[in-house]
Amino acid sequence: MTWSEMQPLLQQACLETLWMVGWSAAIAIVGGLPLGVLLVLTDRGGVLPNVVVNKVVGQVVNIARSMPFIILMVALISFTRAIVGTTIGPAAAIVPLAIGAIPFYARLVETSVREVDGGLVEAVQAMGGSTWTVVRKVLLPESLPSLISSATTTIVALIGYSAMAGTVGAGGLGDLAVRYGYQRFETQLMWVTVAILAVVISVIQFAGDIAARALSHRSPGSAAPRLMLLRSRTGSAFTAGTQAAGTAEPAEPGEPAQLTKTS
Repeated sequence: MTWSEMQPLLQQACLETLWMVGWSAAIAIVGGLPLGVLLVLTDRGGVLPNVVVNKVVGQVVNIARSMPFIILMVALISFTRAIVGTTIGPAAAIVPLAIGAIPFYARLVETSVREVDGGLVEAVQAMGGSTWTVVRKVLLPESLPSLISSATTTIVALIGYSAMAGTVGAGGLGDLAVRYGYQRFETQLMWVTVAILAVVISVIQFAGDIAARALSHRSPGSAAPRLMLLRSRTGSAFTAGTQAAGTAEPAEPGEPAQLTKTS
């Protein structure tokens, strides 16, 4: 098979793979992020401890993660047909890809959020911060670099899943490699497909690493956001308290500052 014959096949297969991986990754991130945060919040010692909810959600995630993807695709045939009206093609593959990736990403999110310093959470709670404030101002910002790395890992895994889905009629690069490279003995086309997958995965991993490094709180020369957060929070709390109780008058060296009552 010549390059002019391979080019349209490769172009179509690449578009199908990007379509499947893009939509399934977006759904997995949207569904897995709150699920992973919920596992942390409802755990013992969490902001919203609830053993029943934590155990139920954790077991569902574990069962979904333990199921091999090829079996998951077969088990979801009826559900996939009900959602998209067919069981073959890239659109049909998005359903099992997303469902398989949601618990995978949720566990990665749980691990990332657990690494956040508990002192920051306690500080925000002590200042009257709600659960939503803790999640939005502490847990997600502090774990953002790790969440980016987790999303990168999930996307790379989805590329492998999409190639596996191609063996059962989902299209994409996996389908192309099997139909032409294996069944028709087009070895050259199969190796080109492998090279494209390697390049795509390398680019995605490189971009994810760059993004995570840019957002990392531990980058040299940058102020620690946790210190800035505590400083700003405690500063505002101190200002509000002094306005209510009085203003501090300058004291002589060695003498404590005195508060003057204000109306």
